[in-house]
Amino acid sequence: MLKEKLAKYNIILASGSPRRQQFFRDLDLKFEIRLKEVDEIFPNHLKETEITDFLADLKSKAFDEELKDDDILITSDTIVWLHNKALGKPKDYDDAFQMLKSLSNTNHKVITSVSIKSKGFQKIINDITKVYFKELTDEEIQFYIKNYEPFDKAGAYGIQDWIGKIGIDKIEGSYFNVMGLPVHKLYKELLII
Repeated sequence: MLKEKLAKYNIILASGSPRRQQFFRDLDLKFEIRLKEVDEIFPNHLKETEITDFLADLKSKAFDEELKDDDILITSDTIVWLHNKALGKPKDYDDAFQMLKSLSNTNHKVITSVSIKSKGFQKIINDITKVYFKELTDEEIQFYIKNYEPFDKAGAYGIQDWIGKIGIDKIEGSYFNVMGLPVHKLYKELLII
């Protein structure tokens, strides 16, 4: 359905995330992947969606000089928001362990923003999902990190992974947002382009 609607556009997904790429395939979209290195640094005063909106926009700016008239660029960013602090991707094993330990037996928000940009317009949307973890044992955390190496995931976990299956009691909001893309909101926005 979207493929026909967007047939005259060149859809560019600026994400190395295999999960986001799969979502685009699942939406039956014809798209290309273009990647640029961007330092994901944001001002300290930003909170929650302000951070992800800023970073999704920052990633899109790297392409400003090369967008053609028929291009639609999609950039995105996801964070875990816990105790008034953003958790990004872990730097190493110890960082991943500390993140998962801090998520144990509490709840947090997963926030994703998506920038939809062409030469003539930009729209940034975001979504928030609340995730509740059971108490995780050190052994469960160690097993997960060793076997799943969640170093490319905000908050050091993937809801679709083993840790999500055994550790998450409930969520409030979109499951796919926790995976890294609020597909339902992106679909709605792309339909009205």
